[in-house]
Amino acid sequence: MPEPALPAAWDVAALGKIADGIGGRVFRATLRGGGTAIVKQLSALALRDRADGEAFLKWRDGRGAVRLLDRRGDLLLLEDAGDHTLLDVFRRDGDEAATAIAAELIRSLHATGPRPYPSGMETLAAYFSSLLARAAMDDDGQYRAAAALAERLLAGQRGIRPLHGDFHHENALHAPRGWLAIDPKGVLGDPAFDVANLFYNPLESELRYDPARAARLASVLAPAVEREPAELLDWAFAFTALSASWHAEDGNMGEAAKSLRVGRAVAAAREIVA
Repeated sequence: MPEPALPAAWDVAALGKIADGIGGRVFRATLRGGGTAIVKQLSALALRDRADGEAFLKWRDGRGAVRLLDRRGDLLLLEDAGDHTLLDVFRRDGDEAATAIAAELIRSLHATGPRPYPSGMETLAAYFSSLLARAAMDDDGQYRAAAALAERLLAGQRGIRPLHGDFHHENALHAPRGWLAIDPKGVLGDPAFDVANLFYNPLESELRYDPARAARLASVLAPAVEREPAELLDWAFAFTALSASWHAEDGNMGEAAKSLRVGRAVAAAREIVA
């Protein structure tokens, strides 16, 4: 597949592909004026869902997240945050070191700023629709329990604001100006939801099935979102079932089972921190 045709105004001298996946192709661009940037060519699927993520990046305007420099059609020009991820920290320095960084980055992502909240973003209630539908037609008690909990959490949301919506170890990069988040989903809701995906990650690690680890995560992350650890675990339990419902929709029952297993570890951690 040929390289994308870029706007002349971007002043790109050369492109090097660094990723190619369901969301599209990602290139590191060498700029004629010096420095680098990231060019992302969105896939058809990502093109349909891009608006809220872009709105989130514009709202943050570089505060805790990469800057969106320009957009033309299916092409995004983004700040280059480098290659060093929070997953690299997890592998080299361990889970506690990675979690401490994640907590500080979440604080930065949720900090207030001069820009008003973007309008029209998807709400968490809409985001959880797949889980509610799965619970209504599935005999698995874990789906039903998670859906009932999700409904209670959604009804009791506090401090609603724009969230990253897909915050995990591979979406945090250490850039020249510090740790930055990339690839937001963009969703409007309770800030406690924004750390739920961390309990599900890293995908390669058996730690995500460990209740003691889940309890520790909740205790470290709770102050960053101004919630009690038990509430973070509730959101994480609901999220793991939501993830399982997405996998089930795709026919990937093996991954759905893994998601539910993470959820059971989170539920056991709830007993630890109670």
